[in-house]
Amino acid sequence: MRLQKLLAQAGLGARRKCEALIAAGRVTVNGQVAVLGTVVSPHDEVRVDGRLLAPPEEKVYIALHKPVGYLSDRSVAGAKTVFDLVHLPQRLFAVGRLDKDTSGLILLTNDGAFAHRLAHPRFEHEKEYHALVAGYPTEATLARWRSGVWLAGEQRPTAPADVSVIHPQPPLPDDRMAATWLRIVMREGRKRQIRRVAKLLGHPVLRLMRVRFGCVTLGQLKSDQWRRLTQAEVAALMQGRNGDVPQASCAHDRH
Repeated sequence: MRLQKLLAQAGLGARRKCEALIAAGRVTVNGQVAVLGTVVSPHDEVRVDGRLLAPPEEKVYIALHKPVGYLSDRSVAGAKTVFDLVHLPQRLFAVGRLDKDTSGLILLTNDGAFAHRLAHPRFEHEKEYHALVAGYPTEATLARWRSGVWLAGEQRPTAPADVSVIHPQPPLPDDRMAATWLRIVMREGRKRQIRRVAKLLGHPVLRLMRVRFGCVTLGQLKSDQWRRLTQAEVAALMQGRNGDVPQASCAHDRH
């Protein structure tokens, strides 16, 4: 690995700033002043201004089945969060948050570049949800949802979405409310968007679960279980791919 890339991964700044550190003679490798283009290995001793450079932290990519009742961030002191379910030494953060009352697939990582690429709307990663909504939405209602609706306080309508009926659920003996399971595929993620749209259209959400993020599916993960993403999944997400990738190596890594 080139020295300037190692310095950047260690958090010393962008590549050009790291090159400036080397050019200024502030970096040594095994006791020798480094020059631009120096290649280093994990066994080399690298120092900046005499201080030993810590090795870069291992990058972690996790798929977690988030249960209802857990937050996706650390904003509320003492609250249960998704990070309580993954016991790793790295400090992780969530990509594509889910609200407290929503379950399903959430991705956790300590890789800022990876998280930015997944969160940025320019890359248009699909997210698929299964929602149980009150009542039986008509085809006209679903057509409105598919084409986009105006939500209060927003400056533009929601983006077009793929919305279809999975199956209606008949009223239960002790509950007269009819309900319908919907499959919703979207490429944007405004705060509580599905719940807000469903309520606006007269069919409030009763249950909501995310089952896919890009090429990564919830699969057989049970509630509160997690696994590491495969290299193929990470690469596909970085490329913006929404199709399936092989997941044969995932089964042994569940927790």
